[in-house]
Amino acid sequence: MTGSAPKSSDPKPRGTFRDALRNRTVSTEIGESIPRGLRIATAYSWRFVVIAAAFAIFVWLVIQLKLLVIPLLVALLITALVWPAFTWMLRHRVPRWLSLVISVLGTIAIVSGLLYLAIWQITREWPRVRASTEASVGQLRQYLIDGPLHLTAQQIDDLLAQAGTFLQQQAETLWSGALAIGSTVGHVATGALLTLFILLCTLADGSGIWRWVVRLFPSAARPAVDGAGHAGWKTVVTYARTQLFVATIDAIGIGLGAFFLGVPLAIPIGVLVFLGSFIPFVGAVVTGSLAVFLALVYNGPWIALWMLIVVLGVQQLEGHVLQPLMMGAAVKVHPLAVVLVVAGGAMIAGIPGALFAVPLAAFVNVVTLYLSRRQWETGARLGPDDLIWSTVPRAKRSAL
Repeated sequence: MTGSAPKSSDPKPRGTFRDALRNRTVSTEIGESIPRGLRIATAYSWRFVVIAAAFAIFVWLVIQLKLLVIPLLVALLITALVWPAFTWMLRHRVPRWLSLVISVLGTIAIVSGLLYLAIWQITREWPRVRASTEASVGQLRQYLIDGPLHLTAQQIDDLLAQAGTFLQQQAETLWSGALAIGSTVGHVATGALLTLFILLCTLADGSGIWRWVVRLFPSAARPAVDGAGHAGWKTVVTYARTQLFVATIDAIGIGLGAFFLGVPLAIPIGVLVFLGSFIPFVGAVVTGSLAVFLALVYNGPWIALWMLIVVLGVQQLEGHVLQPLMMGAAVKVHPLAVVLVVAGGAMIAGIPGALFAVPLAAFVNVVTLYLSRRQWETGARLGPDDLIWSTVPRAKRSAL
């Protein structure tokens, strides 16, 4: 015989502590009496509580480090905005240092130029705007006295005093909140310098920084982390490019419409539309409403109606004609998901939260699906129905 059967007296192999935990069976009379559905619900519940607690701690840490996190996110968003032009210059054999200088100085020049134009027109047209405001307030006051409400002058003065008190309280609240988040001159300057430094580093050696981040993970997890990061970054770059195009078209169209209709502060309106369009749906609605409101106050209801037509027409033209024609893709956005994400971001972090909510949600969505479907192994691509934000290429026409 080549071998002998093990003797009954041989000691049994001892399992590890992990095996003991895996094979543990704990049964009590109370546990056996609990319905299976309730046990499953309890198991999901405590896991959800742990995830919610971890998320709350993460949000608390972000709030505590907001003076670092906000410049970092701003720098990454600006990097995503200039990334197509930066990589185009690199592909055409422009030296990296020259591409970096052109990208950074071009961004600073565009932002400074927009601010200068807005401040210049506000300073130039302020006397006319103030006179129009006083005239509009006088007409509204007279209408309230002679109109169907028949208010007295004392009642109007009381209402104006209450409105002034309310606005003063809100201004104090906003100012205290601004101080609480560090929006002093020193903090703003520090954040701007930190944003510029991060922008220079990401453009100069972004791939090296990412490789260092990937090396922080275990070796077995590095392919998944690297692939998920690249997929998420590609989504953010596409998002930034699309929003830049949308903001430019909306700002030019609505600004020119306000100018030809004689609405004051046309350039500041265009700048606000450009900045607001980076917050999907909500920003365009708010800034467009502001343009219509200014036209109503300073130019009357008919000009306001035409301004509303211009705002709606520009948004429809940009969304259904120019964007598919010039970019070759139709942006597929689920409105409910985007509005809820923007609202949640605004509730957590105010304007910065609303600005970064959609790109962060799109990044997390892509990374989560990439990891859950093990795409670094399968190579499968995500479909538009899997994402809260995506671009859907137009179907090519077949030759007849």
